[in-house]
Amino acid sequence: MEPQPTAALETVFRLESPRVIAGVARLVRDVGIAEELTQDALVAALEQWPRDGAPDNPGAWLMATARRRAVDLIRRRETYARKLAEIGRDLPAAAPPPEEPADPEDIDDDLLRLVFTACHPVLSAEARIALTLRLLGGLTTPEIARACLVPEPTVAQRIVRAKRTLARKNIDFEVPYGPDRAARLGSVLEVIYLIFNEGYAATAGDDWLRPALCEDALRLARVLAALMPKEPEVHGLTALLEFQSSRTAARIGPDGEPVLLEDQNRHRWNRLLIARGITALDHAHAATGSGAPGPYVLQAAIAACHATAHTYQETDWPRIATLYGLLAARTPSPVVELNRAVAVSMAEGPAPALALVDALAAEPALRDYHLLPSVRGDLLARLGRTGEARAEFERAASLTRNARERALLLDRAREATG
Repeated sequence: MEPQPTAALETVFRLESPRVIAGVARLVRDVGIAEELTQDALVAALEQWPRDGAPDNPGAWLMATARRRAVDLIRRRETYARKLAEIGRDLPAAAPPPEEPADPEDIDDDLLRLVFTACHPVLSAEARIALTLRLLGGLTTPEIARACLVPEPTVAQRIVRAKRTLARKNIDFEVPYGPDRAARLGSVLEVIYLIFNEGYAATAGDDWLRPALCEDALRLARVLAALMPKEPEVHGLTALLEFQSSRTAARIGPDGEPVLLEDQNRHRWNRLLIARGITALDHAHAATGSGAPGPYVLQAAIAACHATAHTYQETDWPRIATLYGLLAARTPSPVVELNRAVAVSMAEGPAPALALVDALAAEPALRDYHLLPSVRGDLLARLGRTGEARAEFERAASLTRNARERALLLDRAREATG
């Protein structure tokens, strides 16, 4: 029987596996094989670390072990030498590759290569998102299903088929240039956004926040912003993540419990990240020019309203409601409508917002979405319908897989009739 990973090793592996997969994929040019070799490195750690002690740098140990196995695999391939010879014969006639920027932070980033490879147009949009969340974010199949609001078997099939497709098509492990890069940008931004959201409010587990995911997503957004300075949506996403990250320290209490926006100590908000967000949003507006702002620029503008309000009461809720209206028109979504309802409740009162929420009750995508009954419970409580509010909070608690969030919702249920 194989040894079971300790909690510490599970944490290390979850944090480091995306980087290890990305580093190995550069060698083997196959993300599926890279994932398998990374798993092999984990098995080696399970065997050696309890006996010899954990290394000082666990991530480097896992990377070195996986890369050694990758080199061994390459050497074992019977066709390796033949392929090298064929490539050598073809080189004189082949067109030279585009010159890459000299700054290694622009292109020489394996994680960024992994994102663009997983977002290749040979894959469906849904497959690109699922595969990158798995490889880069280290999310499990259930977590991806929750993030994408689809059944778990669907996600599992998407991941398996995506890896097979990339291998069968012999897709290069690279950051593309020119039109190919622009074509894949939308999927890349969506993936980074979903990874950040999983770190910002984890769908499952005992922790409300998973900071490593937020940090990876924000770092990738910043790299993209430097790489594509004329793309307003890249700056919009970067601004959005800067603003959201600024509140991280205030979003959890002393025991790790969630702290709602209205209860957060705004002195704990990171003013440097807010300033960075404002700068990124300015770049987004400048790049947009006279055109209509895209969805990430609109979301960043909403986040800016929160970030620049000195108190919860001073928040410009009418502007937020208006921005959500523009966002809903640009990218119709039941989740956007739910968020708009929250803004409307603050700008106009709970009654009109409740009508908006009730209109979403039949949406299939929100059937098991815990925030729908959570928002409805809040509105009912504000209208004095405490019994109904308690039932909604309890239903929301039954739907979430995050232990911290479940405890918060059950507390709100008790308060509704307390």
